Amino acid sequence: MAEVERKTHWLLWPVTALWRLMTWILRLTGRLVAVILGIALMVAGVVVSLTVIGAVIGIPLAVFGFLLIVRGVF
Repeated sequence: MAEVERKTHWLLWPVTALWRLMTWILRLTGRLVAVILGIALMVAGVVVSLTVIGAVIGIPLAVFGFLLIVRGVF
């Protein structure tokens, strides 16, 4: 079944891009590896977030890891 390209509103483009990146990682690695990678990214994000300066990078990293887990499970 061919995928149909839809126009995405410019406000939703970052969400769509993140979802496509996670789908690409999931296809490349497989579900189990994607979940393990998501857990590793969450742990790394929390560890980096322990410093105030690192929170700028750590929080999005942990959120990305969580979203990767969710995408891998469902």
